[in-house]
Amino acid sequence: MVDVVLLFGRIVLLGLLYLFLIAAVKTGIGMIGGRARQAGGGLALRVTRGPREITGVSVPLGGPVLIGRSPDADLVIADDFVSSTHARVSTTESGPVLEDLGSTNGTLLNGQPVTRPMPLGPGDAIELGRNRIEVVKL
Repeated sequence: MVDVVLLFGRIVLLGLLYLFLIAAVKTGIGMIGGRARQAGGGLALRVTRGPREITGVSVPLGGPVLIGRSPDADLVIADDFVSSTHARVSTTESGPVLEDLGSTNGTLLNGQPVTRPMPLGPGDAIELGRNRIEVVKL
């Protein structure tokens, strides 16, 4: 009798595990396939001038992107003119927004200092010290 109960318990546990895995995979596919791209409007940040290792690298705007020298940043720029947490690009309902996080050398958007959160669009250029990041369509 105990063996039958244990077998039934194992089958129920295995079924619940499969349901959990299916739900996790469906959620992950939804984030990668559509919702993540829609949040940033199908835009990405592309490094056009900077350290050789990251020049040409693109980061999709599917959520907040932290830019800085810190290894914890989403876009790490190893440059003395870039603060450890220099700037952040966040996605809002109206589109992506750039904000300077109190960096020492400041952030420029299309040649103008960023003193408040600024909206971003395709073709915009972000400058952090000697580095240039452009907003491009995916």
